[in-house]
Amino acid sequence: MLSLTLLITFIAILSQQRAAVTAAGCWRNTACTGPKTAAFPGDWDKYNYAPTNRVVSPISYFPPGGGASTNFPGAVSLKGNNQQLIFDFGKLVGGIVTVSYSATGAGNLGMAFTEAKNWTGEASDSSNGSFNPDGAVIAAVTTTAEANFTMPDAKLRGGFRYLTLFTQTTNQININIHDITVEIAFQPSWSNLRAYQGYFSCSDPLLNKIWYAGAYTLQTNAIPPQTGRQFPILGSSWSNDYDLSLGTTSGTIYVDGSKRDRTVWPGDLAIAVPSILVSTGDWEGVANTLQVLYNDQTSAGELPFAGPGINIYGSDTYHMATLIGTYDYYLWTADQGWLNTIYPKYQRAMAFITGKIDGTGLLSVTGTNDWGRVSQGGHNTEANMLMYKVLTSGSQLATWAGDSASSTSWVKMAATLKTAVNKLNFDPAAGAFKDSDTDSSIHPQDGNALALLYSIPPSNLTLSISTALTKNWISIGSLAPELPNNLVGFGQSFEIKGHFAAHQPARALDLIRRAWGWYLNSPFGTASTCIEGYLSDGSFGYRSQYGYANDYSYTSHAHGWSTGPTDALTSFVVGLTVTAPGGREWNLQPQFGDLSEAEGGFTTPLGRFTAKWELVKGGYTLALGAPVGTKGAVVLPGSERGVGRLMSSSV
Repeated sequence: MLSLTLLITFIAILSQQRAAVTAAGCWRNTACTGPKTAAFPGDWDKYNYAPTNRVVSPISYFPPGGGASTNFPGAVSLKGNNQQLIFDFGKLVGGIVTVSYSATGAGNLGMAFTEAKNWTGEASDSSNGSFNPDGAVIAAVTTTAEANFTMPDAKLRGGFRYLTLFTQTTNQININIHDITVEIAFQPSWSNLRAYQGYFSCSDPLLNKIWYAGAYTLQTNAIPPQTGRQFPILGSSWSNDYDLSLGTTSGTIYVDGSKRDRTVWPGDLAIAVPSILVSTGDWEGVANTLQVLYNDQTSAGELPFAGPGINIYGSDTYHMATLIGTYDYYLWTADQGWLNTIYPKYQRAMAFITGKIDGTGLLSVTGTNDWGRVSQGGHNTEANMLMYKVLTSGSQLATWAGDSASSTSWVKMAATLKTAVNKLNFDPAAGAFKDSDTDSSIHPQDGNALALLYSIPPSNLTLSISTALTKNWISIGSLAPELPNNLVGFGQSFEIKGHFAAHQPARALDLIRRAWGWYLNSPFGTASTCIEGYLSDGSFGYRSQYGYANDYSYTSHAHGWSTGPTDALTSFVVGLTVTAPGGREWNLQPQFGDLSEAEGGFTTPLGRFTAKWELVKGGYTLALGAPVGTKGAVVLPGSERGVGRLMSSSV
């Protein structure tokens, strides 16, 4: 097609008809089971990226080539062949697009989507998994005084910030764009998308933005179960109409990314679930997602590496992530009916994975599929740190399920494994864990971060492990030695939690700012969500040389496994955690870092929990609130900050 000069003609706004979609409420025929109001309204709501309405419009548009932006709405026109305008929603959105227009002449109106500004144009960024172009949605246009085009439901676009409208014609055409709307599909059972059941605020606005970016990322990953990515993988274009429900009836399921893969990947839940619980508080969606994974369990007890419709197995680490997520959910909700239903499957899953513990006391990995690290297998350190957490959390879960025999057995296995991994996998010369007992070529981010997070090494080694992790730092985050040249939201999420667990808040906050702050402030990103990963040169080509076919546009810019700061800032900086089912018991142990104040809260079925601290001359004040009948422990920060004073409590 010939490229003609773009003619943008401002025309009188004769009508500002909104698209023919419902302006409020839940997604389509989804039952509205979510909260109606925010549990903790306050000044921090200004950081919340969630829209006030389920129908949203762009805030501006600009011509291709980086021209100046113009505010939208305001009717504009595309005149002639191969003309483009790029509409910017200002943050990531996702759903069904409707364009209201009038036109003279005949031709096509194209719609292409992208999360990042880098790939605006007539082809959408990649999402279908084939690494062939996604292309665009095309609408046939003829002369009309007023018309609406709504994209087909199967073409639902789960995540995008930019929408490119373009023309195709062999004749004359003039299309006047009156309005553009998106019917938001995510968080389908909520009538109020801003009704968060948790909150966070501190003295650093950047950290506040990052906390809420994580929460919003997780909202965009909460999708209607019938809108999963189509499988088998399409050779071109895209289709998001695969049913992920697998026998469940809930209106929400959590997937890895809003654009792609729109599939339940259990490993991602290890980061996503704790962050969901402290932010949006959507434990109903978490329960349904876990149920889908258990419904996909094999007769041998193995849980999937990826749920429907990929339905692949062979991952010991992702198998264990589902078990950890099961513990996290029950600890938060005390949902005994759910546990009683799940527990027989949980027992079979535990038998499957503990059967791989060999005579050394370590897990010998045979299911080698993993998150993307280059190698896996044998006495791998990352896998054994997860195995330790599975055994210790499993012991607690077994007690709550009335299974004392398993509880005793699993806690003994955990003690043996802990001794063995410290003896066989630790490298004293490096002050960190090797990749396995036989591979000292790298000292991995994932294994060492998990070791700190789960308190596996002796206390006298935690500082050296934390220090060793910082040797991988560059200006925009922490490199993963196990995936060369890549910075991974998953591993970095574990690392910040590991530094906090090692009582190194300055390091954790530094890494949050340099990694998540870098992306949130990027002029090319979504300015609202957490990216899957990126390369050391700051380009978005995560895993481009390790499975993503050198397709930089395939990277997900709204990935739940990268939301670790949301949980970490609540659980470690505010310091408020749940320690017994439902919140019957809790712990408050704040870490100040370089902040002057912080506060946060969350909700469990028992009610609301809040905590706040503030530095004052000569010390600090500390306030907390929890439901009546609960109890907890308060661990005051060190004496270097002076004497602490507990100001108030509703416990």
